[in-house]
Amino acid sequence: MAAAAEVGEHRARVLFLCTHNSARSQMAEGLLRHMAGDRFEAHSAGTEATHVRPLAIRVMEEVGVDISGQESKTLERYLNETFDHVITVCDDANAACPFFPGARNRLHWSIEDPSRAEGSEEERLAIFRRVRDEIREHIEHELVNKKWSLTSENTSCTQSRRTTTSAQPLDQRQLHLRGSLGHKRAES
Repeated sequence: MAAAAEVGEHRARVLFLCTHNSARSQMAEGLLRHMAGDRFEAHSAGTEATHVRPLAIRVMEEVGVDISGQESKTLERYLNETFDHVITVCDDANAACPFFPGARNRLHWSIEDPSRAEGSEEERLAIFRRVRDEIREHIEHELVNKKWSLTSENTSCTQSRRTTTSAQPLDQRQLHLRGSLGHKRAES
């Protein structure tokens, strides 16, 4: 597959949202950048900013992804920007942000909060690893290995196989069509 830059297309902009922008959304940003940074421009934010959790940094280092330089940000930073995909990775952020202005596709992945893990450090690391791997699977199946088109029938994005909107995924060649269609929702 040719890189986006080679075929003259822009990289799809993706914003991952969660409550504190400290673990899930940070891991998602780092994973997408690592897996397909040539095709996707990854960002993350929270409904409030805190800090990137040390255990998230550690489990990402285990798979060769350095997120230690990433910082926790609030979503206000991105409110005036457009994104091809805005993806909430926690239920609280999904409830707090049911609509995001400038989002071509609004998706939700219901992922466990690893920061709530209890037990020994090794037990908490195991939960962070499981969450990291779940996020990686979502990214592989829902973004990296998926062709986005107006006629795609597979729009589900959560574990329960539901989507929060009826927006259809788009590939980069068709993004300009969406605007001319007035963001028309696809029929089921």
